[in-house]
Amino acid sequence: MTAPILAATTFCICAATIHVVSLAIAAIRLRRNARAERPSHSELPAVSLIRPLCGIDNYGRETLASTFTLDDRRCEILFCVADVRDPVLPLIEAMMAQHAGVGARLLIGDDRISANPKLNNVLKGWRAARHDWIVLADSNVLLPRDYIGQLFANWRDDTGLVASPPIGAQPHGFWAELECAFLNTYQARWQYVADAIGCGFAQGKTMLWRRCDLEHAGGIEMLANEVAEDAASTKIVRGAGRKVRLVDRPFPQPLGYRRAREVWYRQLRWARLRRASFFAYFLPEALSGAALPMLALALAAPGLGLRPVLSVILLAVVWYGAETLLALAAGWHVSARYPLVCLARDLLLPVLFVGALFGDGFVWRGNEMQVKRFRPRSIPALAVLAPVARRRFRSLRARWS
Repeated sequence: MTAPILAATTFCICAATIHVVSLAIAAIRLRRNARAERPSHSELPAVSLIRPLCGIDNYGRETLASTFTLDDRRCEILFCVADVRDPVLPLIEAMMAQHAGVGARLLIGDDRISANPKLNNVLKGWRAARHDWIVLADSNVLLPRDYIGQLFANWRDDTGLVASPPIGAQPHGFWAELECAFLNTYQARWQYVADAIGCGFAQGKTMLWRRCDLEHAGGIEMLANEVAEDAASTKIVRGAGRKVRLVDRPFPQPLGYRRAREVWYRQLRWARLRRASFFAYFLPEALSGAALPMLALALAAPGLGLRPVLSVILLAVVWYGAETLLALAAGWHVSARYPLVCLARDLLLPVLFVGALFGDGFVWRGNEMQVKRFRPRSIPALAVLAPVARRRFRSLRARWS
C-alpha cells in the first residue's frame, strides 16, 4: 500500500468515525435531560421576555402568537421595534389587543450602541425589563407553552447562560430542506457535542441571562465587543468562569419557502461570523462533511482492490443513514430526499469555507455589516493562496448575483 493510498484511507476512516461518534454523542445529549424533572410554576422566578422584531418572517403570525400562550403568567413580555415604519407593527399591535390580558408592552426606537442592529433594538427592552432574569428570543422562534420551564430546567450553579440552537421545521421546497440540513443534523449536532463536553456556545435565537451576571461584566453594552451578540455572550460567560448550556430539546424555527440565494447568503454570514469570533473552532469546518472523505475513498479504492463507485455509495449509506437516524430520534424534519439534501449541503461546505475565509461583508435584514478581515499571514500556506482565492471567489459571487 502506497503512502497516498494509506493517507487517503486513514483520513476516510477517521472522518467517518468522528461523524458517527458525534451523531451518537448528540443523540445521547438530547435525551440526557429529556426525562429531567422541570421546575414547577411556583419554583420559577419572574422573567422578562424580550423579542426584537424586524419585518415579518415566514410563519411570523404563528411564532409571534406563541408568545401569548406561554403557561408562565408572571412572564413580562417586551416587544422591541427599531423603526416606526416597520410592517410588523400593525400585526403585533393587533395581537396585543387580542391578548390584552397578557399585558405585553411594545417599545419603539433605535438606540445605536454598536454596528449590530439587533443589539441596538434589544437595548431598550433590556433597560425597561423589570426582572433580574431576562430571556432574549428572536421573533422567528416558535415558543412552546413550557418555554420558560425548559430554559430553567438546564440552569445549574455554574451556568452563566442557557441557549438553544434553531431547529429548522416546516420547510417548503428543496432549498428550505437544505437549510434544515445545515441547521439540524450539522450545526445543532456539533453544538450539542460541544455542550456535552462542557464547551457550549451561545446561540442568539434564545438566550436566558441573569441580569446581574451581565451587569457585573460591564452591562449589555459589552455585547457590542463582537459583531454577533451571541459570540460576545459566549466569551463573557467563559471569561467569568461559567458555562453556556443548551436546552434539552431545541426550539423550532419554521422555515416555509426558501430561495437558493437566501439560504447561501445566510449560511455564508454565519460562517464569516464564526471565522471572525472563534477562528480555531472554524478551521476544522474545512474538513467537515462527506465530500472530502468520499473523494479520498474514490481515489484509494482501486489500490485497496475495491470498486470506487460502490465504495462511495456504501460510505454515503452509512454517513447519511446515521444522520437521518439522529433526525428521527430527535423528532426533527426528515423526508425521503433528506440524504440527497445532506449530500448537496456537504458539496457546498468547502465552497462555503473558502467564501467565509476570504470575505468580510454580509447583509442582515437590509443592514450592511463587516467582520474582522482575515490576515492569512498567520498561516504561511494561505498567505500564498489568499490573493488567488479571493479573486476566484469574487468572480463566483459576481456570477451568482
